[in-house]
Amino acid sequence: MSKQPSRSDRLRPVELIVLAAVMAVFAGLVVLMTTRDIAFAGISFGIAFIAVLVVLAMLALAVRPQRAPGEEQAPPQRRTDSDAH
Repeated sequence: MSKQPSRSDRLRPVELIVLAAVMAVFAGLVVLMTTRDIAFAGISFGIAFIAVLVVLAMLALAVRPQRAPGEEQAPPQRRTDSDAH
């Protein structure tokens, strides 16, 4: 039996993309209000979107998945001298 991902697991990438888009819109609007140049604001939006998306993806990779409630954590395995050769 294959374990199906939960709905929140399937929607997680969409949440990250929407969060990146919201932050990029904010950056684009700030640039638009200060420079009043639509082309420069669009470029700033694109750069901010990509930068925020990359940072969120790296942070998501750094987080360890949670263990199931009944699952025990395996002790770390130690290397012995015979393993090194």
